[in-house]
Amino acid sequence: MFKIEQYLNWKDETIVLGMFQKNQQLKGIAAELDEKLDGQISASLKEGDVSSKHKDITKILTLGRLETKRVYIVGLGRENEYSFEGAREAFGMLFKTLHKSKLRNLTIALDTFTSENVDEKEAAHALGEALPLSTYQIQDYKQKSNEPSVEIDTVTVFSSSESAEIHASLEVGYTYGKATNSARTLVNMPGNILTASELATYSIDLAKKYDFQYEILEKEEMEKLGMGAFLAVNQGSAEPPKMIVLKYQGLETWENAIGLVGKGITFDTGGYSIKPKDGIVGMKTDMGGAAAVLGAMEIIGELKPEKNVIAVIPATDNMISGNAFKPDDVIVSLNGKTIEVLNTDAEGRLALADAVTYAKQHGAEYLIDVATLTGGVIIALGSEMTGAMTNSPELFEIVKSAGEECGEPIWQLPITEKDKQKVRNSKMADLNNSPGREGHAIMAGAFIGEFAENTPWVHLDIAGTATTSKAAELGPSGATGVMVRTLASFVEVFQPEKLSEK
Repeated sequence: MFKIEQYLNWKDETIVLGMFQKNQQLKGIAAELDEKLDGQISASLKEGDVSSKHKDITKILTLGRLETKRVYIVGLGRENEYSFEGAREAFGMLFKTLHKSKLRNLTIALDTFTSENVDEKEAAHALGEALPLSTYQIQDYKQKSNEPSVEIDTVTVFSSSESAEIHASLEVGYTYGKATNSARTLVNMPGNILTASELATYSIDLAKKYDFQYEILEKEEMEKLGMGAFLAVNQGSAEPPKMIVLKYQGLETWENAIGLVGKGITFDTGGYSIKPKDGIVGMKTDMGGAAAVLGAMEIIGELKPEKNVIAVIPATDNMISGNAFKPDDVIVSLNGKTIEVLNTDAEGRLALADAVTYAKQHGAEYLIDVATLTGGVIIALGSEMTGAMTNSPELFEIVKSAGEECGEPIWQLPITEKDKQKVRNSKMADLNNSPGREGHAIMAGAFIGEFAENTPWVHLDIAGTATTSKAAELGPSGATGVMVRTLASFVEVFQPEKLSEK
């Protein structure tokens, strides 16, 4: 996929240069190219035919003056405003353009995409990540034409830096992008195709590929263990539930294990608290948390960090039948706490309750759960910001920083003692699963926190960010694969000894 060259070959068919907005003469490779083209670029800049505004793409045909057939100029905007995210978006727009043009091979002058804020290794990572993200296409079920799709085969990168370091950055970025696409594909799949059993099969294949230890709990085993909260969600379904566990051990001993818990509701009707006809469409995406965790595990399997990670995914659909659980039911969770069900559409927190407990039983000392949990978080934060709650401000800051680095912003919502009391307010049980509409996203987080207990924990509600209704530089409409990169980046940088010092 990637080739590193120390010298730019002007014979390559397609060459790509980055260009900042500035009122001065062209320098470096851009000036060299301008000279070879008899001043065409500088003249086009003056005429406005070449744009250096951020994400603007200009194609220049050399018309036989060079062996290179075409040159693409990528606008990078103002240099002092240029960032890693800006580089990734610019590369994303470039690759979308080239993909539409059905170009298979290109050469990129990487040093033209650097600045004081973005070095060559960072630019390489942005490039590697943007390539699969921006060219991702939804795997649909339409009848296909016989016309083969054309993919970008080879990207040759001109770099004056150490080639091994640049190549490593390209490959890491590409791994991040590909794993995010894996999560996108899972989330986009219809619920009748991606059942809990199919999600378990996918997880087993992932475990075998990367030599993870794995465990798939069947319904009978869950009944013996007492996973009453998760099993209640599954009661109305014809599909058997699966509790999926993947274990990656990157250290000699099993200590400081990071638990990644992902909600895997493959379709959510709302149960007897049924969703309206408009709200029920799209509920195949209610396993976005599970997809994020599996995508992160794919990156972990590829990069093999020196960390211990356990992934736990409660997988089922939430259906209506004569056996389905009902409002007013009282159920018993894995950790022994009883729960009064006030809303069967607040099922994700029930599944996560037992999954969080099971992750702790497997030795998870730090917990991050990810879930398309509440419509309330969309009302509060919109569709571009993931909501978070935590019992550990120090752990949250590390997760938040990882999200910022990956272009996946996170905003913390509070959990007060009064919020906790609302969840504990039940005449019939230790907890209730839905105190009401007010602060709905916070109530969900407070409920899960009752099972995290004293274990450092961050809850990520991705109900607003797991999908998008519009295409962008880094992908089409549909599933976003949000939190795949954030979780993997967190695992990479997390140093538990520093957290314990605080």
